[in-house]
Amino acid sequence: MARFGAGRWLAGLGGIAGLVALWWIAGALEWFGGTIPTPWSVLAQIGETGSAYYIDNFSLTIELALRGFIWGNALAIALAVVVILVPPAEGLATQLAILSYCTPIIAVAPIIQVAFAEVSTMIVFLAAISVFFTTMIGALSGLRSPHSGSIDLVKVYGGGRFAQLWRVRSVAALPNTLAAIKIAAPAAVLGAVLGEFLAMPETGAGPAMIIAQQSGNIPQVWAIALISGAVAGLGYAVVAVVARYATTWSTGTAMGR
Repeated sequence: MARFGAGRWLAGLGGIAGLVALWWIAGALEWFGGTIPTPWSVLAQIGETGSAYYIDNFSLTIELALRGFIWGNALAIALAVVVILVPPAEGLATQLAILSYCTPIIAVAPIIQVAFAEVSTMIVFLAAISVFFTTMIGALSGLRSPHSGSIDLVKVYGGGRFAQLWRVRSVAALPNTLAAIKIAAPAAVLGAVLGEFLAMPETGAGPAMIIAQQSGNIPQVWAIALISGAVAGLGYAVVAVVARYATTWSTGTAMGR
């Protein structure tokens, strides 16, 4: 197992090194009309601009993405619980989830902007809608995952749907739900950045990227995009760490086995 884990790490590092090398070659040879800067020019741009600029812009983006992440996941899990407790509601709940997934954010944004006067509310809404479908489906599949014998045991002792939900389904749902939330974390960041890109608040990653594009500062555009990706990856990693321990507890296994 240790060798297998080390092999996975080496393969991952090798893939990253290969991508960076390809990126460097593309930038040095000015592929695509020079729109791809070298990694060094991007790092130099970050150093020249200073950390304060990125902190000021990304702090707002992270705040709005986190609010959307919390609201979207909370509503998705709540709706999944409603479906378990009230099975006839499944059709409507599934249609709402599919609608949130299939409707383009660009089409929804103007409507939300008119409905809510505050720009931040629209951005939070777009971040929330970006995570709703994934978490709702993951939570619903997790709540339905317990073995029938466990459900029957609760029934034998006189437990109804609430008892089944509390004693069996909520624990069994953790692996699938947290797996969905891992995917939802980067989606929330993407939704927030797109919302800022469309709404143009005073600060944020979206406006910073637009300003860099309009000024023709290609390294700055790439720097903001890479930092956005790093923030999304950090969100995924944080949830993955939580999921590792929570899933181990829910399945009843010990760490290290």
